[in-house]
Amino acid sequence: MKRLAVFASGNGSNFQSIADAIKDGVLNAEICLVVCDREDAYVLERARLENIRTFSFSAKKYASKVEFETEILGILRQLEVEFIILAGYMRLIGPTLLQAYSHRIVNIHPSLLPNFPGKDAIGQAFDARVEETGVTIHYVDDGMDTGPIIAQKTVPILAGDTKDILQIRIQETEHGMYPSVLQQLFQKK
Repeated sequence: MKRLAVFASGNGSNFQSIADAIKDGVLNAEICLVVCDREDAYVLERARLENIRTFSFSAKKYASKVEFETEILGILRQLEVEFIILAGYMRLIGPTLLQAYSHRIVNIHPSLLPNFPGKDAIGQAFDARVEETGVTIHYVDDGMDTGPIIAQKTVPILAGDTKDILQIRIQETEHGMYPSVLQQLFQKK
């Protein structure tokens, strides 16, 4: 059973899909910690309801990224976390965590990378009027959404779609895909 830390910044729907997959026996893992860079994010309430330890912080209260990542790293080591799973974490991972967790930080992104990296990927795809977008699960490196791709799934953009409708379909794809791909990844490791 792999020991995970989930990093998130917002609602936490991908965190919830992972937690549910663990409870359902689909994903052989344990979430030991939720790390959040917004002290008011709903993911913290979701973690509390699942009885999962949390660490929330405001980056402004630290002198540097190295300082808050060093504090996070100490907690990860104390809890013997094996993988960091990014689930809507809106902050680039710095060298402190990248070095400690090389090839063990996984992210989910709402586009078919390398297309539409960064923020508002769904809006980027919608505005570009492409026929399809999708979901990418990839390892994290020092770039923005540039790490090696683990898996991708296409989501068509249909006539009559709004950005909100497309977002719902992408999130549904993410919620089914992320736990499944993580299980396959952990079986290989």
